[in-house]
Amino acid sequence: MPGHSSCLAHVADGDRDTYLSTLAPGADIDHRGTPFTEPLLHSLLRTLRDPTTGHPRFGTAWFDEAHFFGDAWFTHAEFRGVAGFTRTHFYSDAGFDRTQFADAVRFEMAQISGNASFSHARFSGPARFGGVKISGDALFDRAQFSQTAGFGETNFGGDARFTGARFDGDAWFTQALFSGAWFDMAHFSTDAWFLDTKFGRAAWLVRAEFSASAWFEGAQFCDSVRFTGARFRVMSWFGPIMCASEVDLSSAMFDVPVTLEIAARMVRCARTRWEATATLLLRYAKADLTQAVLSFPMSVAAHPVPFTSRGRRVDESLLADCESTVRVASVYGVDAANLVLTDTDLSECVFAGAFHLDQIRFEGHCTFGSTPIGLHRLHGVWPYRWTRRRTLAEEHHWRAQMADQPYSVSSSRHWRTSQHHPDSDLTPDPEDVAALYRQLRKALEDGKNEPGAADFYYGEMEMRRHDRTGTPLGERSLLWAYWLLSGYGLRASRAVAWLAVSMLVTILLMMGFGLPQYAPKQKATGSVPVGGGTVTFEIDKDDPKNPTKNRFTDQRFEKALKVTLNSVVFRSSGQELTVAGEYIEMTSRFSEPILLTLAALAIRGRVKR
Repeated sequence: MPGHSSCLAHVADGDRDTYLSTLAPGADIDHRGTPFTEPLLHSLLRTLRDPTTGHPRFGTAWFDEAHFFGDAWFTHAEFRGVAGFTRTHFYSDAGFDRTQFADAVRFEMAQISGNASFSHARFSGPARFGGVKISGDALFDRAQFSQTAGFGETNFGGDARFTGARFDGDAWFTQALFSGAWFDMAHFSTDAWFLDTKFGRAAWLVRAEFSASAWFEGAQFCDSVRFTGARFRVMSWFGPIMCASEVDLSSAMFDVPVTLEIAARMVRCARTRWEATATLLLRYAKADLTQAVLSFPMSVAAHPVPFTSRGRRVDESLLADCESTVRVASVYGVDAANLVLTDTDLSECVFAGAFHLDQIRFEGHCTFGSTPIGLHRLHGVWPYRWTRRRTLAEEHHWRAQMADQPYSVSSSRHWRTSQHHPDSDLTPDPEDVAALYRQLRKALEDGKNEPGAADFYYGEMEMRRHDRTGTPLGERSLLWAYWLLSGYGLRASRAVAWLAVSMLVTILLMMGFGLPQYAPKQKATGSVPVGGGTVTFEIDKDDPKNPTKNRFTDQRFEKALKVTLNSVVFRSSGQELTVAGEYIEMTSRFSEPILLTLAALAIRGRVKR
């Protein structure tokens, strides 16, 4: 105290009273290092109370390194000068609700053992909270920061609530440590810095508005982070961020071209609006793009190596137990004409409900689902295997429903069930799935991926074959025959197998019924009139006949093989045949070239680029 060798807490009562009587609202005070009890603080605040407003009013106030041993309530106080609380220790709650700071506020390295409440506080000058340690909750709901708000290296032990807060100057949260963070409806007028910030629990930036750049480079979220309904007006780069759970960008809006780098288990972009081009680079994540609005081209790609932040690799230990594959869960309701998917796993992706699927682009190594593996039994008796091919999730869902497959079953030996299983109203029918295959087949063909397009053609035909409402019975019968003979012209092995069977049957029929026992000989008969004159001959040939025994001999096999091989290439063998043999040869010359052509088409479909 001025004129004393002791502080306000240790002077005589009379000297303290004398000092307090000299103070008036708006006075400058200096109580650095003073230990305040609740009664002592109340005495000081009562002395500085403005009779007009009924609230304390300070000029310049220095409380650096002071100790507050009880609750310190500066509610509705007004600081017209600098407010200094550097290295101050609050042993209980610190309350600054609706306090007005007209000049700089300094809380650097302060410690608050209880809750810190600054709700509706107004900071007209720079607010410096760097290195502050708050053990309880930090409440900055609807606080207003007119200039820089510095929270670098601040340790928030409880929930940090900035709901509705307004930052008109730069907001610095670099290397801050949050337990739980709530920035619902916060407004950032200039840059917001969250570099290397760590969030221990859920972080909420719901409906936050960033009117300038927001830097989350190197930020780590140990739980989910939600940007639901947030708006990013000028931000061109987001991340890289690391999230152990879910990054929710649902209903967020990006007004300018932006690149997002996110490593997380789940990235939810349902109903997110992209008003400019965007690149979404992901690691580990499953991305949900349900009803996202893509006004311009957008790329979703798997990032092959860990992200880097300022020349250093981002720590990915939070996701050490995750698969590195990036998956897309849904593009339902998306205008796929503006969507590019690169190096992503689409085995579980729901395409139903998307628009312009024939214009979607697949780049790099995009993988789709596959049919179940292993040996299965039809009706528990007949063994069979599913043909290996690329499949859509919608086909999996329909087949799982038709097979009455339990929802809990999930393995490569079974069809995958949907979240709506077994609700038939929410499961696409074969006609819908066929349309999806048709559109995506065109997209793959435009991308010069003929083998992938062939698999989708196979899937389309499969759905048409099983469609009992949209495909007439006659057409389904043709599709069944087409599938059985050659796998819709895409399974060369099946066509070749049927060709071999057909040739074998032809050979056996020729040996048994088509080849005569011997070549028929010509006979000439004539008559000579008495007394000379002309001679008339009649030449006739016996019909070829099958032998009554020894039909299956090496010699007859060789002849039958020549007849059959000539039939495969539409040629007539010129061999003398029985009547049955001629019909057998005609049938063979019609069917076997078709099977050979189907095999050739199937091979071409697999090697064409």
